[in-house]
Amino acid sequence: MATPIPSNYSRRAFLRTSSLVSGGMLIGFNLFNACKPKAEMPVDLASLNYNDFNAFIKIADNGKVTIFSTNPEIGQGVKTSMPMIIAEELNVPWEDVYVAQGILDTKNYTRQVAGGSQSIRFSWDALRQTGATARQMLVNAAAVKWGIDPAECEAKGGKITNNKGETLGYGDVVKEASGMEIPENVPLKDPKDYTIIGHDAKNVDLDKIITGKPLFGMDYKAEGMVYASVLRPPAFGQVLESYDAADAKAMPGVIDVIRIGERGRKLLEGGKKNWTVQLANTDKVVVIAKSTWDAMQGKKAIKATWSNNSTLESTTAHDALLTNLLDGDEFRTLRKDGDVEKAFKNADQIIERTYESPFLPHNCMEPMNFYADVTDTKIHLVGPIQTPESSAEAVAQLLERDLEDVHCEMTRMGGGFGRRLYSDFVLEAAEISDAIRKPVKMVSSREDDMTTGVYRPAIKYRIKAGLKDGQISGYQLKEAAINGNMYGLIPNFFPAGALENYQVDVANYQSNITTGAWRAPFTNFLSFAEQSFLDEVAEALEKDPVQMRLDLLQKVKGTTDERIQYSAERMEDVINLVVEKSGYRTPQEGVYQGFCAYYCHNTHVAEVADVVMEHDRPVVKKVTVAVDCGIVVNPLGALNQIEGGVVDGVGHSMYSDFKFKDGRPESNNYDQYRLIRMREAPLVETHFVENTLSPTGLGEPSLPPAGAAVSIAMNKATGNRLYKQPFINNMNTKELVG
Repeated sequence: MATPIPSNYSRRAFLRTSSLVSGGMLIGFNLFNACKPKAEMPVDLASLNYNDFNAFIKIADNGKVTIFSTNPEIGQGVKTSMPMIIAEELNVPWEDVYVAQGILDTKNYTRQVAGGSQSIRFSWDALRQTGATARQMLVNAAAVKWGIDPAECEAKGGKITNNKGETLGYGDVVKEASGMEIPENVPLKDPKDYTIIGHDAKNVDLDKIITGKPLFGMDYKAEGMVYASVLRPPAFGQVLESYDAADAKAMPGVIDVIRIGERGRKLLEGGKKNWTVQLANTDKVVVIAKSTWDAMQGKKAIKATWSNNSTLESTTAHDALLTNLLDGDEFRTLRKDGDVEKAFKNADQIIERTYESPFLPHNCMEPMNFYADVTDTKIHLVGPIQTPESSAEAVAQLLERDLEDVHCEMTRMGGGFGRRLYSDFVLEAAEISDAIRKPVKMVSSREDDMTTGVYRPAIKYRIKAGLKDGQISGYQLKEAAINGNMYGLIPNFFPAGALENYQVDVANYQSNITTGAWRAPFTNFLSFAEQSFLDEVAEALEKDPVQMRLDLLQKVKGTTDERIQYSAERMEDVINLVVEKSGYRTPQEGVYQGFCAYYCHNTHVAEVADVVMEHDRPVVKKVTVAVDCGIVVNPLGALNQIEGGVVDGVGHSMYSDFKFKDGRPESNNYDQYRLIRMREAPLVETHFVENTLSPTGLGEPSLPPAGAAVSIAMNKATGNRLYKQPFINNMNTKELVG
C-alpha cells in the first residue's frame, strides 16, 4: 500500500553535483582464519594483537577495528557503506576502521547477494543492531572493571568514559567483552547524532584500485594454479559434435585439452530447468595451459564441428515474433482494475503507441573468471560473483558433493550489472578443476563474454489510453518479451492506483538465447516506454506533463490498495524538487527539457534532461536528478551510483544495439558495439530529499528515468517522437554530439 509519511519526515533537500562521470552475532568467530588456512593480516595490521569479537568485528588492543563487509562488492559501494553503519553504532572513529571482505557464511550472515539494489535496505537494521550490541558489551565490560553500573558509562570515539572521568579504550576491554552475555534490544542512535552515516567516505579500496593492487577476480593467484579457456558453441542452438585438439596440444604452454558438459547435461535432462541459463551450452572444449595467453591461443587452434539442435534465431525473426504476440490474444493479465474495454469504447480519443528495445549484453569491464580447487576433501572457490550462496549450492549439486565441502570467497568485481547473478562460469571452473584435479583459473575473453553470455531480453510494449472529458479514462499496457516477462511487482508501480481502468497484460516467446537480469531489470526500458507515452498523452490533453502526474498522484494518496508499491507523497516531493532545481518552469533559451518521474527498487527518482541543438544535432548537456532514498549512508558513494546510473541510462538508450543472425551475435567487441563516450556524458546534478526514513537502493533507480527524460527533451528539440531504442537508429546521423 502507499507508504504513509511519518511525523519525523523532513521535506528538506541537499545538493550533490559532479561533472565526472545482516545477520546475527557469533562470539569467537574469526573470519581472517576462516578465509583460508594460511590467511594473513594485511601488512599494516599484521603486528597488531587482534581479538575476535563477533562475525562482523575484530578489535585490536590499541583500539583499531576491523569490520567485515558481508555482501559482494560490484562497484555499488557496499564494502564501504555497510561497515559505516556498524562503525556508527559502535561509536568508533572511521579513521580507526579497517574494512575486509567477508566470505560466504550462511551461518552468521543473511542475504549475501548483490542484486536488486537491496543490500543496504535489507541489512540496515541488522548492521545497526550489530554495532550497537557490540558497543553495549564493551560498556558492560568496562563497568565490570570499574565495579559500577553500565548506565554510568558512555562509549564515544572508541573509548568508554565513566562518571568520574576515567577512560578505557575498546582494546582494553575487548577480551572481557567478547565473553559476556549478549544483551537484547539495545537502543539505537538517533539519526541527529550520526557522525559517520551521512558524511562522505572514500571508497575503502580506492588506493588499491588506483595503484593496481590485487583486488579483483582476475588478480587472484594460487600456488600450482593453471589456466583454462573455454570454447563454447558459436551460435545459440548449436551443440558440439566433435573436435580435433592436435594442433592446440602442440602449442607452447598448453598442458591438456578436455571436454566438459556431461554433468550439466544430466542435470538439465533430470528436470533442473532453473539451471537453463547457467548450463544452456553444456558441451564445451577446454584448453588447460600455463597462462591465460597460452590457453586462449590454444583455443584458437581447436578444430571443432558443431551441429544445430534447435532453430538458429535472428533479430529479424524476433521482431516479427514480438509484433505477432502484441497482435495476438495469448496474454496473461498481471493486473486489472475496472473495465478498460468499456473505457476505450466510450472514449473521445484513443492513443496507442508501440515501443521497442533490443537485446543488450552486460559488458562488465572485468570479463567472467573464477578460481576453483577441487580435492577429495574440499571445494575451494574464489572470484567475482553476485550470488555466492546459490553458486556454492549449484557447484555442490553439479559435483554431487556435500554443501559443507564448499568454501567460497568473494573478490571485488569489475562490474556486474546482473551478469554475475548467473553462475555458469563458476560451474565451469569447478567442473574443470574436478576433471583435472588441479587448482584452475577459468578466464573468458571479451569476445567470449559478448557472444556466449546472458543478455537483456528484447521487448516490445504497446500502450493504449482512452481520453474522455479531458482525463485518462482507460489505460492498457501489453508486453511481448523474449523468454520471461516483467516482475509481478512492476504492474503495481505508477500509474497503477491512479487510474480507475488500468490493465497490464504480458506474453513471451521462449528463445534458446539466454536472457536474464540487466541493470534495473525491465524497468530500464519500461520507464522510457511508459513515461514517454504519458508525455504524449499530456500533450493530447493539452496539459502540463508535470501537473498531470501530480494530479494523478492525488488520487493515490490515502489508498488502501496494498498492492501499490510507491508512495504518492514521496513521488510528489521528488517531482517538485527536480522542477525547482532544474528550472523546468523557466528554461533558458535554446535549452529543451524533458521530464520523467519513476519509482523502482524502492526508491523515488525524478529527472530533467537538458538538450540543445549543435550543428543541427541534439546534444544532452545536463541531467538534473532528485532522489528520495531515505537516509543517505555515504553521500559520496550515493552520488557515484546516481551519476553512473544516469550516464548508463542515457548511453544505452541512445547508442547501444545488439543483433543476432543465425543464432550468432553480430557484435563481439567494443569496435562493433556502441557505448557512450566520455565526451558524450552529460553533467549530472543530484539533489537528495533529506529525511530519517530507512535507506533504499541506489544502484539502479536513476537509470530507468534517464532514457525517457532524454527522449522527451529530444522531441521538444527536433519535433520527432522516439519509440525505439537505441535512439541513434532513428536519427539522421550516427553522431549525436559535436
